[in-house]
Order: sequence, then structure tokens, then C-alpha cells
Amino acid sequence: MTAVHSIEVAADEGELRLDRWFRRHFPGLTHGRLEKLLRTGQIRVDGRRAKASLRLVAGQVVRVPPIEAGAETGPAHRQPRTIDEHEARDIQARVIYRDSDVIVVDKPAGLSVQGGPGIPRHLDGLLDALQFDAGERPRLVHRLDRDTSGVLALARDARAAAWLAEAFRLRTARKLYWAITVGVPSPRAGDIDVALEKRPGRHGERMVAEEGGKPSLTEYRVLDHAGKRAAWVKLLPHTGRTHQLRVHCAAIGTPILGDGKYGGAAAHIEVAGIAPRLHLHARAIELPKRSGGILRAVAPLPPHMADAFCFFGFEPGPDRISARDFEP
Repeated sequence: MTAVHSIEVAADEGELRLDRWFRRHFPGLTHGRLEKLLRTGQIRVDGRRAKASLRLVAGQVVRVPPIEAGAETGPAHRQPRTIDEHEARDIQARVIYRDSDVIVVDKPAGLSVQGGPGIPRHLDGLLDALQFDAGERPRLVHRLDRDTSGVLALARDARAAAWLAEAFRLRTARKLYWAITVGVPSPRAGDIDVALEKRPGRHGERMVAEEGGKPSLTEYRVLDHAGKRAAWVKLLPHTGRTHQLRVHCAAIGTPILGDGKYGGAAAHIEVAGIAPRLHLHARAIELPKRSGGILRAVAPLPPHMADAFCFFGFEPGPDRISARDFEP
């Protein structure tokens, strides 16, 4: 690419870090070269200098300076990742809802939504198997942590992606999470209104509670508890910060079971029957349909959480969902 280009951030690229956006569009561009272009102001977002860690917003415009040959291999030129038959069948079996606009999948814990260094297998690389009868490859419109399981919505074309991106921006899309916490939150229901800020660390970036950080709000309710040892908690995020639910639960003294990153040793219960994994599940999602009406989809508990529910005596009931479930 020998001229300056302006590229608009697509609906499915909102919340993507700027460096990862470049990795997606220009995978041959080295990190060192990218940092130099950022440092010298040759790359700009909406006319302003930017850092590699900037979270993009759909509709922003990225100024891309001339890129040397070899780096100009964006999505349209990239060889598609080969998906073997087993992978294709597995991800297709995880589709829990599908219409002409939206696909909702039950993402397994441990599968990253997008790739990166050391992440060869990810949902983004499996999307060709979910195209079905559509004319386009599905698009990501929101994300889940790698270790969080549950519902994740995909747009089936550009128009649906724009519609869903707006629903998430306006919070007309609602998400319901279930977690097992170590300890029982007190009071048993309420708001966690704790601002969050991203900080670098020895083991990568992490979110911290910070008075001057971005406003972050989560409503919660204890649905059951096993004495003082653990609780089954419903979590309703009103904002969508990175690791928000994990940091908020730790901030009130009841970390999510298995979340050593934010809860440390206090997040673990070392007994047979409890897997040393994050016990956080995106249980359900509610979305406005482009054709009218409301879509509600629910994902069953993953095996490690179903085992923990059995161990503690929690009874989740049938996999049904209503508007009332999205209320505190």
C-alpha cells in the first residue's frame, strides 16, 4: 500500500484493540513497526494520535499510512484457515438459535473469541463453518472471555451487525450471567458500582478498581448458597468493561470460584468434584429482532459448572428464560 488510506472500523470490530485491529488487517506488519508508526503519529484514529491499547468503536476512522509490501495482507487477501470436519461439526452443534439475521452459539470455556500470539484456535477462525445458507461469513458483535462459557451472538451480514452493534451500544441488548462465588455476597442483592481501569502487570494487562476509572455497574442477586462457603449468583452487567464481573465480585470480597487472576488463593476451593476452572457462565441473552419482537436464548451449564452445582446442592431447573430473568 503506497498511499495513505482511511478505513472505517466495522460493526464487528468495536471494542477491538487498535494493535489487534492492525493484526487483523495487516498481519505482516510487525509489532515494532506498528509502535513506530503510532509513536510518530502516522497512525491516527478520528484524527487523533492513539496508543496500541486503544479500544476502537464501530464507525471510527483509522488513518493508515503507506505500509511496506508484505504487510498488506488484510482479510480479503488472507488465506482462510482450514477447518477440519470435527471442528466444524462441534461448533455447528453449539448453535442454540438461528434466523436470517442472528446466530447464537454456546461458546465453550477455554475457547478464545479471537486469535493472538499463542492462540491458534479461536471462534473467529471457525466462523466459516457457521455461514450455512447465508451469502456472508458471520460477524462478531460482542465478546466473552476465553474462560467464560455461554451465549454469544453473531450477525449474519453487515446490516444485522450494524443493528446488533447499536443494540449493545444502547443497552437494549441484555445479558444474564451465572457465577459461583467463594463466600456469600452481603447484602444478598444489590449494585456493584465500582469504576475500573486497565493497568499493565507482570502477567499481562489486568483491570483494577480505580476511583478515576471508567464507570462500571453490575446488579447481582444471590439465588442460593451453601452455608457461608459458596453462593450461586445472578449477575446483570449494565456496562461492558473487560473482566467487569470478575473484578466486581472480587471487589466485594466474594471472588468467582476459580478466578485466581482477580481472587488469588481465596478464589479456590480444593476439594474433589470442583474443577480448578473459572465458574462464570453467560446464561442468557435478550436481543431486539430487526424484524420486530424479542429474541431470548439460553445456554445450558458447562460440565464443570454442572458438577459444581451438584456438589453444592444448587438446582438450576430447566433451560427456560423469560423477561423476568433479566430483572434484578
